[in-house]
Amino acid sequence: MNFDLLFLLMAAGGGFFAAAIGALHAFIFTGFMVLLGNAVIMAGGGPAFLNDVAFGPVFGPHIAFAGGVAAAAYAARVSDKVGGKDIGVPLISIERIDVLLVGAGFGMLGYLINLGVTKIPWFGTHTDTVAFTVVVSAIIVRLAIGRGSLFGNIDQQAAGWGRFAPKDSAAWVRYHEKFVPNSFLGFFVGLLSSGLAMLLARAYPDLAIATVFFGISAVSLFFLSLGLSFPVTHHITLIAAVATVNFLPIVGNEIGTLFIGAIAGMVAAWFAEFFARFLHDHGNTHIDPPAAAIWPATTIVLALAGVLA
Repeated sequence: MNFDLLFLLMAAGGGFFAAAIGALHAFIFTGFMVLLGNAVIMAGGGPAFLNDVAFGPVFGPHIAFAGGVAAAAYAARVSDKVGGKDIGVPLISIERIDVLLVGAGFGMLGYLINLGVTKIPWFGTHTDTVAFTVVVSAIIVRLAIGRGSLFGNIDQQAAGWGRFAPKDSAAWVRYHEKFVPNSFLGFFVGLLSSGLAMLLARAYPDLAIATVFFGISAVSLFFLSLGLSFPVTHHITLIAAVATVNFLPIVGNEIGTLFIGAIAGMVAAWFAEFFARFLHDHGNTHIDPPAAAIWPATTIVLALAGVLA
């Protein structure tokens, strides 16, 4: 990936638009574009739509979602209409152009960070650079725009890990917090995503398609945006599919690979809840737990596959 001035300028528009409609809604659009991009590929087309629209300057999470997150944090500083974590609020509603321009600026920053990460030897090809950029951008937002420390207002009276315990006023997704239900969610949703990845591998043996269920999961957040208690699963489905695509040639057995994908999905669910408590819950800006789970889980999967291949 090389620097492209057109992409940089488009990233400003991507961040601006995402801020206007809200970061969450921008990511839902990402899901639709991922599904459409995969359909184009399966129909015999190239990956340009998937790469340039779904994961590029239009709806790439490192640009659009990250820009919306930054704009929400800034909006909370200059307006009492939204909070710094209100990524579901279309920020056009507060009628401040400076808020949307922050989204534009962080859209451009996201493009540059992602470009830089892709150039890092080994790591740039052994992680999800988009997810990593989302996290780096959000940390910059927390430190530069948010009030307080990186870890937020943790309970200093509690001991050890208890300082990061979620509560009603500081939580990500309350129904993902308990270990056993979260583990089952990760395992069985991962199982389903892994199975879909293998069915697609059967039908399209020349294509490594790992983002279809990720797109479905992203689109499903529409129901969460309506206020329904809907599971957040895109980190689970993506990692399960990535594990499946990479381990199927190594294992050579579909059932064994299916369980590898399920376990990978479960680990991704654990990672997301860990990072929710460690980085997101107690702060006043959004540091995305799924993105924080995706990049290290991807690195682990790709590193293990590389060693075992």
